[in-house]
Amino acid sequence: MLIQVAQFILSLSILIVLHELGHFIPARIFKTRVEKFYLFFDPYFSLFKVKKGETEYGIGWLPLGGYVKISGMIDESMDKEQMKLPPQDWEFRSKPAWQRLIIMIGGVTVNVILGILIYAMVLFAWGEEYLPTQNASYGIACDSLALKMGLRDGDKILTVNNQNIKNFSRITGEIVLNDFKSIQVDREGSKLNIAITEDNISELIKNSKSPFITPRIPCIVDSVVPGLAAEKAGFKKGDKIIEINNKPANFFNAVTKTLKANTYSLANIKVLRGVDTILLRTAVNKDGTIGFHTAAINKFLTLDTIQYSFFEAFPAGFSKAKKTLVDYVKQFSVIFTVKDAHKQLGGFGTIASAYSTSWDWENFWGFTAFLSIALAIMNILPIPALDGGHVMFLLYEVITRRKPNEKLMEYAQYVGMFLLLALLLYSNGLDLVRAILK
Repeated sequence: MLIQVAQFILSLSILIVLHELGHFIPARIFKTRVEKFYLFFDPYFSLFKVKKGETEYGIGWLPLGGYVKISGMIDESMDKEQMKLPPQDWEFRSKPAWQRLIIMIGGVTVNVILGILIYAMVLFAWGEEYLPTQNASYGIACDSLALKMGLRDGDKILTVNNQNIKNFSRITGEIVLNDFKSIQVDREGSKLNIAITEDNISELIKNSKSPFITPRIPCIVDSVVPGLAAEKAGFKKGDKIIEINNKPANFFNAVTKTLKANTYSLANIKVLRGVDTILLRTAVNKDGTIGFHTAAINKFLTLDTIQYSFFEAFPAGFSKAKKTLVDYVKQFSVIFTVKDAHKQLGGFGTIASAYSTSWDWENFWGFTAFLSIALAIMNILPIPALDGGHVMFLLYEVITRRKPNEKLMEYAQYVGMFLLLALLLYSNGLDLVRAILK
């Protein structure tokens, strides 16, 4: 958990500093005074601060974001005393509307560009590995929801909503985001159409952390954990489990399901070792394990790996960022249209849990890129107190050639801050409730 939190804080720090630089740099280019540049918020006191020139640089103690305080601007600082004074040449409110617009969209622009660049470098460094749907040659392993919908272990996915989904791992996301209504499968040589209802999609979102369908693979022992039940029972590398307590268990999902149904008991497990069939008797732990690791998925199924040259990585990174942006926008529609979807919102705990439990740079940078795109979208929403709220008022000014009433902007800022605080409390409250009920 500490490693996940550390990765989250590092990602957040990188994104906040670069986002605020997106405001700071054009502000300085247009000779607008920036009074403060802060990573995290600093109510009452800061952890660190230093003043250079006109700007105080610092680190706050409240890690809910960051800010630049630009002179002559109605922002989260709500510095109304400054706004009562006559406008000065170096203030934000004295600059032409087009300059103010560039300053305000600077943060979002940086987030989008950063997302593209990070994705590009991730693809250049690690490439892209995935399981083509057609290569799931043993079919699928189903969870309880998939079985309830009518899918069966061993079904082979042909299409979803009669569309080919090239990457197996994207099937669930495509169903949720695009409101797909059916899955076409091959079941022992017969083509079947499995209907997807609105309730199914609602349950998919509710159980998003559980695998809906996974590629089915044989259960072959790759290694045993020293001192645990599997080693004591005589399991060896290469053993293929085929039966547990006289019931067929030829695949990994069947093995794990059967073992979890036999916790705190002894299990008679039949394995194939070379050409010999051997019966092993072992205790099953309370978590449904016996202490062995299985062979990796690429031992059974053919994965596709795309390697990118340095120059190929940039258009690929752009495409990945675009796909991320489009999918994230679709999620807003899902939240408001799918039953109980809003209950699956999460706060900082949910975000932190998406990082790997060990320090994994590929996962870290990939998720940081996703967060950068997500922050760009969130910040550009036309909500007062966000960049998008300021942009909304600036566009009004550009179109009508009249400045919005400052009192109206002040009240709008209060409303926006209230909405953001309410969303923050709601999403993190859901995290807290889940943690208590876990």
